[in-house]
Amino acid sequence: MEIRGIFGVKVGMSQVFTTNNERLPITVIYCEPNQVAGVKTEAKDKYSATLLSFDTVENKKLNKPQQGFFEKNNLKPTKHLQEIRNMTGFEMGQQITPQNLFQVGEYVDVSAISKGRGFTGAIKRWNFKIGPLGHGAGYPHRFQGSVQAGRGGASAQRVFKGKKMSGHYGHEKVTVQNLRIVGFDEANMLVLVSGAIAGPEGGVVLIRTAKKKPGVVKPIELAVQTEKAPEAKPAKLSKKKQAKELAKAQAANQQTVEAKVDTPVVEPKPTEVKKAAPVVEKKGEDK
Repeated sequence: MEIRGIFGVKVGMSQVFTTNNERLPITVIYCEPNQVAGVKTEAKDKYSATLLSFDTVENKKLNKPQQGFFEKNNLKPTKHLQEIRNMTGFEMGQQITPQNLFQVGEYVDVSAISKGRGFTGAIKRWNFKIGPLGHGAGYPHRFQGSVQAGRGGASAQRVFKGKKMSGHYGHEKVTVQNLRIVGFDEANMLVLVSGAIAGPEGGVVLIRTAKKKPGVVKPIELAVQTEKAPEAKPAKLSKKKQAKELAKAQAANQQTVEAKVDTPVVEPKPTEVKKAAPVVEKKGEDK
C-alpha cells in the first residue's frame, strides 16, 4: 500500500458546522511545507522510505553532524528529521504540502505523543474500580489490590510480566484512526482535521494515509458562517451592588435638576447699532 504523510504542529481545537446544522469538532494543525531530505530505495537500502525535514531553524542551533548533513545535501536547516516508510515518488529537495497529498473529505490517521502524567496510580492509569469509601475502609479505596498469582504449591509465586499496576502514565505514541480532512487554510498553512488527537498544543503531529480506509473520500459540506460583532452583555451584579448603583444614579439626577433650578436664565441684550455723526460744513472758510 502506498503511503503518503506529512508532519505538522498541533495548534488547538475548534468547531465548524455542516449544511445539515451538525456541529463538527475539529483539530487545527499547522503544516509548513516539508522538504525531502532523503530517499531510501529497495535496491540500495533494502526498504523504501522518504526522509522529511520540517520546522526551519537557524544553523547555529544544530549540532555538528546535523549541520554537516544539511550542508552536504544543500538543504535548509530544520529542527526535525523523520522518515516515513513505503512513501515513494518524491525527489531530493522537493517541497511537500498537505494540499498535494490529501483532499477534503479523505480519511487519514493522525499520530502524536500523548501528554505525560508522571507516576500515576492504578485507578487513574488503568481505570480500575474504586474501593469502598465507608465502614472504616480508610484510604485503601485508592489501592490497586492484590497482584499475586498464587499462594504456593503448583501455582506461580510471582507477578507476571505486564501486570496492570501503578507506574509511568502517558508520553507515548498514540494514533487516532479514520479521521477526515475538513479543510485547508493555504494562507496560514493550516489543516483542519475532524475529531481530537493526542498530545499538547505545540506537539509534533504526523498525518498519514488511513490504514483501514486508504484513499477513501467522504465529502464534507460546511455551512458558510457570517462574522457578527459580539454583543455586549450586561454585567451581573449582586442585589447590594444594584442598590448602590441605583442610589448613585438617583443622586446624580437630583444634582442635575437642582443645578438647572438655581442657575438664572440670562437673556441676551439686543445689539445697539451706532449711527454715524452728520458732517456739518462751515460757511465762509476758504480752503
